[in-house]
Amino acid sequence: MVRSEEGVSVDLSGKLPGRGAYVHDSRACWEKALKGPLANALKTTIREQDQVTLKRFMQSLPEELEIHSEKTDPTGQSIKEQS
Repeated sequence: MVRSEEGVSVDLSGKLPGRGAYVHDSRACWEKALKGPLANALKTTIREQDQVTLKRFMQSLPEELEIHSEKTDPTGQSIKEQS
């Protein structure tokens, strides 16, 4: 997420100029963030048109954050733990 002169927008690259904030890729986290913490982190008031855009993006996200407990090596191969 980034605040620029044009307003608040999604910054998937994390490289756009402006004040940035990170929100997990889950709808539950975004719902919480849009209730106030995001505006506080970006030190701004989020305009209604930006709210609409952010909520539209939020709808494309999974409901809950997916947590992977399987261990993998740097190549992505599963690591089987020995007992």
